[in-house]
Amino acid sequence: MIPRLLGAYINRQFLINVRHIIRFFIAEIQTLWQFVTMSYPKSESVSGPSDSEVPPTEPSVPISYPIKTLQELESRSYFQSFHYPFNKASVPINGNGNSSSLPNRRRLLVCHDMAGGYLDDKWIQGGTNPDAYAIWHWHLIDVFVYFSHTLVTLPPPSWTNAAHRHGVKVLGTFITEWDEGRAACDTLLSTKETAQMYAERLAELAAALGFDGWLINMEVNLDQDQIFNLKEFVDHLSLTMHSSVPGSLVLWYDSVTVDGKLNWQDQLNEHNKPFFDICDGIFVNYTWKEDYPRLSASVASDRKFDVYMGIDVFGRNTYGGGQWNVNVALDVLRKNDVSAAIFAPGWIHETKQPPDFATAQNSWWGLVEKSWGVPQKFPGVLPFYTNFDQGRGYHISVDGDNVSDASWCNMSCQGFQPLLGSADPTNSIQVSVDLKEASYNGGGNITFRGSLEDQTYFERKIFQGEFLLSELPIHFIYSVKSDGNSSLGLKLEFTSTSNQRASILLTSHAVNHFSSNFSKVIMTREHKGLSSGWVINEGVVAMNGYTLSEIHAVCYRSDSPFNEIRYQHRSTGNDETLAPPSNYFALLGHITMKTSDYKSDFPMSSSWQVEGSCIKWTSDPLGSKTLDVKISWELKNGNNYLFLKYNLYLVKLSKQARTTFEDVKEYLGVAEVNCFYVSDLDIPSDTSSLKFIIQVCGVDGTIQELDESPYYQLEVEGS
Repeated sequence: MIPRLLGAYINRQFLINVRHIIRFFIAEIQTLWQFVTMSYPKSESVSGPSDSEVPPTEPSVPISYPIKTLQELESRSYFQSFHYPFNKASVPINGNGNSSSLPNRRRLLVCHDMAGGYLDDKWIQGGTNPDAYAIWHWHLIDVFVYFSHTLVTLPPPSWTNAAHRHGVKVLGTFITEWDEGRAACDTLLSTKETAQMYAERLAELAAALGFDGWLINMEVNLDQDQIFNLKEFVDHLSLTMHSSVPGSLVLWYDSVTVDGKLNWQDQLNEHNKPFFDICDGIFVNYTWKEDYPRLSASVASDRKFDVYMGIDVFGRNTYGGGQWNVNVALDVLRKNDVSAAIFAPGWIHETKQPPDFATAQNSWWGLVEKSWGVPQKFPGVLPFYTNFDQGRGYHISVDGDNVSDASWCNMSCQGFQPLLGSADPTNSIQVSVDLKEASYNGGGNITFRGSLEDQTYFERKIFQGEFLLSELPIHFIYSVKSDGNSSLGLKLEFTSTSNQRASILLTSHAVNHFSSNFSKVIMTREHKGLSSGWVINEGVVAMNGYTLSEIHAVCYRSDSPFNEIRYQHRSTGNDETLAPPSNYFALLGHITMKTSDYKSDFPMSSSWQVEGSCIKWTSDPLGSKTLDVKISWELKNGNNYLFLKYNLYLVKLSKQARTTFEDVKEYLGVAEVNCFYVSDLDIPSDTSSLKFIIQVCGVDGTIQELDESPYYQLEVEGS
């Protein structure tokens, strides 16, 4: 009874006032803590390198960070930052077909708001936390907003790259709050010219950094005479964004009204519609009532899909209660055919939902999928490549070779994600992305583990899409690592213009006992990978005029002699143990689809201009050194857009006879832009020269041979 009585008084404004008080005390505690610890060196961050307060113009480990003041925004100082070139997203949005506009249907927007933002994801070149927050259910999402309570929130490029790879638009946030927010609005809205100027600064940032627009959240009371310039700001930002970034979005948050009052409406109505009319949509506050979606759709008329009704996952007065009841609100929005805006799905990670993050994440998004459906499909463009990487893990592989056993996180590395969802305990085989199992490229895989009898098979859908095949045959390449006679193939589902269906099985072994279940069986060409255990399968499919709609993994047993010895505990060791004949285990490492005439033509090493800058040597009394250096590269003809990823390796040259240890290539990391910053690199005393190799990666997953890759050679100081 008492909570119900309190509910009448605990509204959005009350919660904001409480947050204001809490933030004040936190700020005071942080100030006191800084005073106490200012004499001591800063410890290393749990998620990455040292996060010391370095002037942004000085070389340091590249990070993503927001813009805190209008002065910084106006002066364009961000573009003079050392970190700016590292913060550019490199992956163009990979939508279905050639359209850059949002689909004409109800949509799902996800607003990040993960513990204030800029945590593990701020480390552009990757952090060290394998349990970092990530999203891999992009097939359910249309728009992603990166949110924090700072004036100008710039999305880290890792989120933009991952979202774009899945056809999802990414927005930054412009927010004004509290007294400093009101002061910023007084400057921003002082004249029509200032409103336009700041709008142009925001559009310039989005275009330069490669994201797709802005969420505008004015959470302050304004004077009535400031509304004209506020409308000018929103209108000019929308027009400027549309001209500089085709398909971009500017969304208005349901906060201040046209009379200047900070008064959340929880619906689209006459008090906020004037802002809705001059931008691309409205993010409605999350305390709406059951009838508000229908009323909002009526007001929006033919723009009802541009109304995004908010749902707070933390459940703060949100319809349905959020949390594990998020589907309650989604069901109402689906019934009224308006869009949804899910706020703070990081609740799963922040509150440590059991039993573990990945399981809870899959279960929670499973509720969303069951209610909302699956709007996104895999891209209808070739080449199509995925290594199932989630952007975090415990090791990194390149073409089946394990190059690093360090734990890591980097959303930029996330591959196109399969449709796995939550586990079904009734299945004989469990399917998951197991980060501790072997990977073929990056740190991901699809793991198939369970039991399977002879003469049977198990299949699981992993992708769906709408890819129309042309006259050119399509090459399918996929890697498999399995135990004994556990075998893995791919089932391809096709539809014709006359709605005829066909299924093709790609398999490396004869499957006479169930081949009649498929329209056609194509035997793949099988060859061993560069690394022990991985097998590469290649098959050619010609289905001119058909649309590839689904890809399934098919688990079965080959007819080859059964090998009783299996690796049962791969994630904890290499102990061999006997397993019953029904045990099944296989890993799917990657899938590539490309036309028969596609080939990754890597430029010769001499085609690149490679430079080192910001070189800093630090010596210790024993003769060893550490090095900081920024390495940059570009094609001399300027066609750098052809490549979106580079692996960085280091080879050290010894003083003795100046011999190279070519077999000792130290993996340094991955770059998504044409530069990489090496920091605190230990240089043994007998090293005379350093060779930094930039391995170029093709969009089809192929990589350039290391001895043919561009490199930068640096003589060790004083050697």
